[in-house]
Amino acid sequence: MSEPFYPPNAIAWQTLSALAGQAPSVQTAMYDDEWQRKAHLKLHALTLNVSHHRINTPIFEALLALLKASPFAKLQAGLFSGEAINLTEHRAVGHTRIRTPEFIRTDPTLNGIRAFTQAIHSGAISGATHRPFEHIVNIGIGGSDLGPKMVCQALDHPETSRLTCHFVANVDGAEINTVLGRCDPETTLIVIASKTFTTQETLINARTARAWLQASLPDGPERAQHLVALTTAATKAVDFGVAPDQIFAFDEDIGGRYSLWSSIGLTIALQSGFETFEALLLGGHTMDQHFFDAPPAQNLPVMLALMSVWYGNFLGAQSQAVIPYCERLSLLPAFLQQLDMESLGKSTTREGRSTDYQTGLITWGQTGTNGQHAFFQLLHQGTHLVPLDFIGFGEDSLSSEPAHRALRLNLAAQVTALAQGQSGADPHRDYAGNKPSTVIMMDALTPFNLGMLIALYEHKVFTCSAIWNINAFDQWGVELGKALANAFDRGDLEPPPVTRALLDQVQLTHPQQDP
Repeated sequence: MSEPFYPPNAIAWQTLSALAGQAPSVQTAMYDDEWQRKAHLKLHALTLNVSHHRINTPIFEALLALLKASPFAKLQAGLFSGEAINLTEHRAVGHTRIRTPEFIRTDPTLNGIRAFTQAIHSGAISGATHRPFEHIVNIGIGGSDLGPKMVCQALDHPETSRLTCHFVANVDGAEINTVLGRCDPETTLIVIASKTFTTQETLINARTARAWLQASLPDGPERAQHLVALTTAATKAVDFGVAPDQIFAFDEDIGGRYSLWSSIGLTIALQSGFETFEALLLGGHTMDQHFFDAPPAQNLPVMLALMSVWYGNFLGAQSQAVIPYCERLSLLPAFLQQLDMESLGKSTTREGRSTDYQTGLITWGQTGTNGQHAFFQLLHQGTHLVPLDFIGFGEDSLSSEPAHRALRLNLAAQVTALAQGQSGADPHRDYAGNKPSTVIMMDALTPFNLGMLIALYEHKVFTCSAIWNINAFDQWGVELGKALANAFDRGDLEPPPVTRALLDQVQLTHPQQDP
């Protein structure tokens, strides 16, 4: 029996370590015809351009060899066949299954969401005082907030949006009190998104919203029409006061950061229509098909992943930046932070061995051109190696032609300036260049294209996890702090003296709360 895969033991890893000392500059790679023929990939309206990187054909072939030596092919097959590749939680990983055309057509929950959305929009389902709903307050945290919030912002359009959406995640009461202050309880639908219906932050906010409704609406069964639950724990939701026919479930194999494709995406459908939600799903499915069928050298998610492995493991990068040149995608970097860092922030292989190699890069970013007037100084003249992903669109119906032209010109200028730099007699005005970047372009920000883009990054993260031989689908690192907070709240754990002093400062009490 062969030894479990450990990346530094692979011949390809050792080859890449040697090649790192001979890595070409970005300028050299830009004039390498052999590499440039490999550096442009396309899927429908999405193009991926990796021509501005410190890579040549020998490096690319060694990266492909490392991928081949890894458990990538086995894990990829397991992802699409329903094997329990989430080995620490003994679960399959189901987010690709729930965006297939057959699932969209036949799934009872999705059909229920379709009917519910249409009933809300037509007024067939209305509030307790028979006024139509105008506002949605989506209460969740993590994947139950970041995904639908990012998509709703990206797809919000004055001609197609049906309801006004608000999102509440932070347990800081200022957030929900501010949001509720903007809404009328008679026309507000509260959507509670929690897989287990036990998430502390979500339930505290949900109780606040329920009390707000109770203070303003007549007592009676009609008041339950203002509550919706997206959860796998239907009994707990009913105990909270949600009507059974306004509970939408999803399967246990749908992880939080992959859940926007499930009933967690209800708010997307309520804002923009079920047809928009369906187009988003089909865009994700199109990228799934490409990821499964395309050979690695022509595979868009694989190409993105190989860039991260090259810079993180062999050239010493610690972070990566995502810069969308589209204000409606201002939440994309935060969404990708969770997707990337919760999935790849691991230091144990799938077999339980501690790693002595870097896994994951710190992910951050902001929209262009705003970022150009904030942190781009460090990117141009600082000392850190930060590979960038630039995301742009050929047209934008919500912008004007002069403004969108300026946006596109700035994107092209930044890619060029980072790559080429500029020498000058004044050292303070010297730009070293040689800064790598990827350009992802689409014709327009449509639901289908956004679905492809999100799935592109999902599969990039999956590919990185396979090369590093780690499990991308658990998140045990977030559990300890939550467990300690609950233990402190119950008073059944004695903290160290320095922590006791901190807890005394916040004057903890132990309130008894109803469901």
